[in-house]
Amino acid sequence: MSSTINKEEYIKLLAETLPRVIETEEEYERLLNEVNKLIVLGDNLTAAQAEVLQLLAILIEGYEDEHYQLQAATNHEILNELMLARGLKQKDLLEIFGSSGFTSEVINGKRGISKSQAKAVGEFFHVSPALFL
Repeated sequence: MSSTINKEEYIKLLAETLPRVIETEEEYERLLNEVNKLIVLGDNLTAAQAEVLQLLAILIEGYEDEHYQLQAATNHEILNELMLARGLKQKDLLEIFGSSGFTSEVINGKRGISKSQAKAVGEFFHVSPALFL
C-alpha cells in the first residue's frame, strides 16, 4: 500500500465493503454493488477508494473467471444463432449449400463448412467468413 493512501480512510472502506474471496452469487452481487458505488465517483476517487476498487475488481474477476467462462461457439452454433436472429429456416440456406440433406447436416453440426461455403454464408449474413471456419 502506497504511503499516499490515508490509512484511516482505507481501513474504514475495508470495514464497510468487507472484501473477501467470493464464494456465492449473493456475495458476487454485493461486491458488484460496492464497485458501482465507487465507479460513480469517477475522477473524484481518493487514493484509498481507488485501492479498494482495484481489490474488489480482482476478487470479482476471479469469481467470474471461475463461474462465467464462455465456451467458444462452433460454426454450426453460430449459424443457428444467425438463423434464429433473422427468423430463417433451413430452406432459406438451400442456395448456399445446395441440397436440403447437406444443409441439414451443416446446421446440425454433422458436416463442416467449406471455405467457399463460409464465404457465401458470411456474405449472406454480412459477417466475417472466419466465423464459420
